[in-house]
Amino acid sequence: MATAVSTPPATTTDRRAATAPQLVQLDPTLLVRDECNAREHDTEPDAKLITSVKELGVEEPISVRPLPDGTYGVFKGWRRAQAAQAANASAEQDGRPVRTVNAYVREDLVGNDAWTRFLSLVENDHRENMSERDTLKAQELSLIGMDDLQRRTAAKALGVGRNAARHAKAAQKLNDASLRRSAAAGMDLEQTAQLAEVADAPRAEARLMGALQRDQEEGKGGRGHWDQELALLRADLADAEARAKAVADLKEAGATLLGRVSSYAKDPSKPLTQLTTALGNPLTEDNHKNCPGHSARLDEEHRPVWHCADPAEYGHKVRPQPKKPKTEQDERKVEERRRTVACNRAWKAAAGPRQEFIKRLVRGKTLPDEARVFAQEILLDLPGFYSSWVSKGRTETLALLLGAKEPEKDSPSQTAAHFPKARLANLVFAQVAAAFEDTMREPKQWDSARMRTVCVWEAPDRRQTAYLLLLEALGKAADGSYQLSEVEQQAVSGRRTGTAAEA
Repeated sequence: MATAVSTPPATTTDRRAATAPQLVQLDPTLLVRDECNAREHDTEPDAKLITSVKELGVEEPISVRPLPDGTYGVFKGWRRAQAAQAANASAEQDGRPVRTVNAYVREDLVGNDAWTRFLSLVENDHRENMSERDTLKAQELSLIGMDDLQRRTAAKALGVGRNAARHAKAAQKLNDASLRRSAAAGMDLEQTAQLAEVADAPRAEARLMGALQRDQEEGKGGRGHWDQELALLRADLADAEARAKAVADLKEAGATLLGRVSSYAKDPSKPLTQLTTALGNPLTEDNHKNCPGHSARLDEEHRPVWHCADPAEYGHKVRPQPKKPKTEQDERKVEERRRTVACNRAWKAAAGPRQEFIKRLVRGKTLPDEARVFAQEILLDLPGFYSSWVSKGRTETLALLLGAKEPEKDSPSQTAAHFPKARLANLVFAQVAAAFEDTMREPKQWDSARMRTVCVWEAPDRRQTAYLLLLEALGKAADGSYQLSEVEQQAVSGRRTGTAAEA
C-alpha cells in the first residue's frame, strides 16, 4: 500500500527537511511550471476547470518551491495554477475579483530535485478520477442540499444547468457501462439523463450516440440532431406504452390477443367482418363476446380488430368473397401503409423540438430580423389559415410558446405582460408560429384546393413550407441549435430552390 510522503526522509542532512511547509497566498503571475513536475502531458487546464476557478477560485492549495528568480515552481497543481492565471486575465473585463492562490511553499525542497519529482509523481500516479456514478450521486446530493444562491454558483462552476440535481438523479438509472460510454462520447449531464429516460427504446443508445456525433462533427456547439432523435425515441416509447395499455385492456376485458402466425403456417382466425352466424346474421363484438374464440388483433394505432380464433370450430360461416390473387400492387399498398404510419408518427414527434426552438427564439433578447419580417407578412396578408385559427380562439399553443408554466391554464396576455416592450416583435412571431403549429398539428388535413385529404409531410402548402425553411435557416444561424427532422426535410425537399421568404 502506497504511503503519501510530504517531507523527505529524516536521514537527509539538509536541515530544511524539518521545516514545516508554509501556507501563503501567491500572485498567480509568479507561478511557473516546476521542471520536476512529473506530469508532462495533458498539462493544460480544460474549459470546465477554468469555469470553476472563475466562479470559486482555487479551492485546494497547490504546492510550490521558491526559484532563484523570485518565481515559484509548481510541482503539484500546475493545471489549477494555469486556470487561476486564465481567470485573472479576464477578471476585470467580466467584473470578477482578481484572486490569489493558496500555496504550500516548500523551501525544504530547494535543490532537492529527486524528491520534488517523487512527490509530484505520487500525486499524479495515485490520483484517480471518480467513477461516473459516484460523480452523479455527489452532484445530486450536494446540489439538493444548497440554497438557491449556492446552487446557482455551484451549477455555474460545474458547467451544468439549473436542473442538474434532477438530471443527475435520472442519469444514475443507467448501468455503469452506459455511463462510461456516455461520458467518453462527451454527453453533458442533461443528455445523459435523457439517454436514461429513453433507454428502453430499441437501439436508443446507438441512435443518440449517432446524433451526438453528427452535432459534434458540425462543430457549432448545437444539439439539433440530438433533439430530433430524442423526439423520435420518445415517440417510439409512447407507441410501445400505448400498445402495452391496449394489451392490458384486452386482458382485463377477458379477450385473447392473437399472436403472429408464421408465413408457412395456416391461420384459422378471421375478422368478424368476414363472418356471420350459422343463420347468416352479422357478427359483432357484442354478439360474439360469449364465443370461446372471441379474440382480437391490434391495428397500427393499437385499436382492437375483433376476430374469431377458429370460426369452423365454433359454428360461424365465412361471408362469400371473391378470392383475388395477391399482386405486386397489393404488396405496394401494404408497404405504403407502413410508411404512412411511420411518417405520421415522426411528424407528430417533430413538433416537440420545433416548438422548443421557437420558445428559445421568443425568449431571446433580440428576435432575428428574418423571423420579424415573416410574421409581419402573415399579419398583413391575413391568409385564410391564420384567420381561421384566430376565429377558433385556441390559445394553449401560444401560451406554451410564450413560456407559460401551465399553458392549458395561463392566458397568453398574462404571460406576455412580463415581456419588455422592446420585445413586441417576439410576441408577434409567437402568435404567428402558434397559428402554424396548431394548423400543422395533425399529419392529415383537408386541402380545399385539391378537395381531398392530404398528408402535410407529403404535400405542405406554400406557407407551411416557408415556415419550416425559415426555422431551418434560423436554427443553422444559431450554431445548429435546431435541425429539421427527416420527415420535415422530406416535406420541404421540393421547394429548396429559394429562401424561406421566397417559397
